[in-house]
Amino acid sequence: MVSLLPRAPYLASLPKSASSSLRPSPPAMSSSSSAARAEAAARPRKLPVLLFDVMDTLVRDPFYHHIPAFFKMSMKELLESKHPTAWSEFEKGLIDENELAKKFFNDGRCFDLEGLKECMVRAYEYIDGVEDILCCLKKNNYEMHAFTNYPVWYQLIEDKLKLSKYLSWTFCSCRTGKRKPSPEFYLQAIDHLNVDPASCIFIDDRMVNIEAALSVGMVGLQFKNAEALRKDLCALGVEVPPLVCEGEAQVQ
Repeated sequence: MVSLLPRAPYLASLPKSASSSLRPSPPAMSSSSSAARAEAAARPRKLPVLLFDVMDTLVRDPFYHHIPAFFKMSMKELLESKHPTAWSEFEKGLIDENELAKKFFNDGRCFDLEGLKECMVRAYEYIDGVEDILCCLKKNNYEMHAFTNYPVWYQLIEDKLKLSKYLSWTFCSCRTGKRKPSPEFYLQAIDHLNVDPASCIFIDDRMVNIEAALSVGMVGLQFKNAEALRKDLCALGVEVPPLVCEGEAQVQ
């Protein structure tokens, strides 16, 4: 894993003015509600805030292997036959799953929607080592949020893996109507969190999404594997020593 930023330790306790000097000034943001700001100011907050992509960063994405197999197609055949915008519309909440089923394929062919969902649920699993990192961050009281392009089927992931034990599904494209790498999505998150963007660490497997985070002043880490992520977070001053969560340690 390679961080796109210098390896200087992240000083979460720096005053806002000092931490801002570590990154370019972000574009102007809209103001959040006074009530939300008052609530945020009233409670102590441990920085940095951690924003996680979900698919292929925390959870294995079934799209590349399981879904083509479900349709008995190669990936090339699937990409050529599926509608070019139906899935992204579903991710943004512009269409529901029934509308997705009607337009998923360019030729309008029918398919087993429930069977597809069952296939995806079987495939969802934590990427090796990631849950230990989330558990450690949670124990160390870091604020964590999902920041993901995904449709309402994120609930299927939640039902199986209980990701909300560790983070909140705060920034999901189907709820915000915006998708990465749109800068508006990142700015919306900064405004909602009422935090200096330099106090946000964004982790994603895709470089284009990391670059968008950097463009608004966030810290960006590209995910490669769990151990590399742990080392990168430690290099930024985040408290994430090796850990096995309670109940998961195997009896020797």
